Amino acid sequence: AKRPAAGGESDAADASGADDGSGPAAGTSLWRMRTTVADTPGSLAALCTVLARLDVDILTLQTHPLADGTVDEFLLRAPADLSARTLAHEVAAAGGRDTWTERADAHDLVDTPTRVLGLATRTALDAAELPLALRQLLGRCTLHSVPAVSITGRPTGEQAPVEGVLEETVMRLRDPHGGTLVVERPYLPFTPTEFARARALVELDARLGPRLPRGRDVLTLPEGNEITVRRADQRDLAAARAMHDRCSARTLGLRYHGPVGDADRYLDHLLSPRFGRTLAVQTASGRLVALGHLLWDGDETEVALMVEDDWQRRGIGSELLGRLVAMAEEAGCDSVYAVTQSSNTGMVAAMRALRLPLDYQIEEGTLVITARLASAHRPAGRTRPHEGSRPAER
Repeated sequence: AKRPAAGGESDAADASGADDGSGPAAGTSLWRMRTTVADTPGSLAALCTVLARLDVDILTLQTHPLADGTVDEFLLRAPADLSARTLAHEVAAAGGRDTWTERADAHDLVDTPTRVLGLATRTALDAAELPLALRQLLGRCTLHSVPAVSITGRPTGEQAPVEGVLEETVMRLRDPHGGTLVVERPYLPFTPTEFARARALVELDARLGPRLPRGRDVLTLPEGNEITVRRADQRDLAAARAMHDRCSARTLGLRYHGPVGDADRYLDHLLSPRFGRTLAVQTASGRLVALGHLLWDGDETEVALMVEDDWQRRGIGSELLGRLVAMAEEAGCDSVYAVTQSSNTGMVAAMRALRLPLDYQIEEGTLVITARLASAHRPAGRTRPHEGSRPAER
């Protein structure tokens, strides 16, 4: 679905009034609607009267008090032939303003306290879940983690106050690990209630400190060697740097697309749960020999791999890539992209082996391969590498 414009209805939602199967009953559709009404007695009653006249059933209602009114957020079951434009027009006639609507599905039937508790539980188990939890809490939004210090060691000037900052369609939350979490939703202003919920999730993350799921898988390679695949974070920084030291200049160059001597600078960023999830491969002796990264790039997702020279061409890269893509699908991502060079035949082959629709783009001498995931619900848009993106190595 296209992103709806501020103060209007979703283009995709208005395109068809037919039942798309998202509603629980035949001949009906589920909608999410948000509108602002005056904070006076009877304003909500007038709105509900209009909805009843349209044969619209109110399934859930949340109120977000503001200084100059109240934002009412509804989950509605409406007749299938009721368009978003008609719904918004009737709501406006009843006193609603800045009305926004979009199609909903069965997942929206979960009440808000239950959904928030579920997101808190996921965040408590895995620090890398915080960016995803914020996205699911706030709807379609873009989240950027801006460190206080750049990869090259220079201060970025980004450090939000402890209590955070709310500026209509942008909120800035102080990252306890340093820097700022910037959340943007241009099509719909955030309410103080949403800001408080987001801040509570960030505070929970800060109190719990570094944490990772404990699961690990032991696999046997074709030649008989056993490897362990597990999650990794910044506590693996020393082992990752040692792996860098054992890698050839070609391997480092293919992975980072820059001066080989700068490779170590990126590791702290790549291993941070703020920027995504990392999988590590270690040998039976405990030596780390490969890393795979799933990186949250705004509202896009990048996959990147590096395998130590002596362990390449054994299927490790393909194994990591398959797991990263599965994690992306579980997180609800529509697509993933890899940035590499056409000469990196291992990464190109691993992407093809996913058996997913692929798009190839050449940008400034690098090859960007985008894979549309099975979980995608809308056509994948063009993807571009974010600034400082580095190509992957199988």
